[in-house]
Amino acid sequence: MDSEIKEEIPVHEEFVLCGGVETQVLKCGPWDDLFNDQNVNRPKLLIFIIPGNPGFSSFYVPFAKALYSLTNRCFPVWTISHAGHALAPKDTKILTASEDANAQEIKDIYGLHGQIEHKLAFLRTHVPKEVKLMLIGHSIGSYIALQILKRAPELPVIHTFLLFPTIERMAESPNGRIATPFLCWFRYALYVTGYLLLKPCPEKIKSLIIRMGLQVMNLKTEFLQTNILQPFCLAY
Repeated sequence: MDSEIKEEIPVHEEFVLCGGVETQVLKCGPWDDLFNDQNVNRPKLLIFIIPGNPGFSSFYVPFAKALYSLTNRCFPVWTISHAGHALAPKDTKILTASEDANAQEIKDIYGLHGQIEHKLAFLRTHVPKEVKLMLIGHSIGSYIALQILKRAPELPVIHTFLLFPTIERMAESPNGRIATPFLCWFRYALYVTGYLLLKPCPEKIKSLIIRMGLQVMNLKTEFLQTNILQPFCLAY
């Protein structure tokens, strides 16, 4: 069954401008633009996956394909990357929405609050109001999903599934009280270190490092993520 899913379900990759940041979106199904697709077969439901950390859409491709297949290919399954975690390859076209909301920068978009607003900006601009939503959050993506429900009750979310959720009073736990202030400042040190050490590194070397790491973890992905070594990704 796994081989059939991989062969028969194409995945459409695109990069959109969201919150002023290029954002990778991977889409299972023939619908890549829900606004302009006005035929009778336009889906009434979108399954939307919010990743954990690191926020790479490509890690969720097998899961998205399985969901799409198990729903009889009736509903699109989209996975969005976290802001700063996936950079578009050179010469890739960055799509922009007709509305100006996604072009506006979000304050501290690489922080947790900014990542929540980043997902909200995408849903408000790229998903028609009449299309119902099924949110699936993994790890910290579960927290983001819950915050979407809290901050945007007008969105037509009919179900929310939390996979291995990281959601409750993390900063108030004994370890969180120690780690949270430290990590908030430590990420800025990672920004600087990442730029100094990794920015000059050739893409071929980065690809080799990532491939070796994925082999050690016995992970396979259709879209190689050299962006895992980007400063904003390391510091998230």
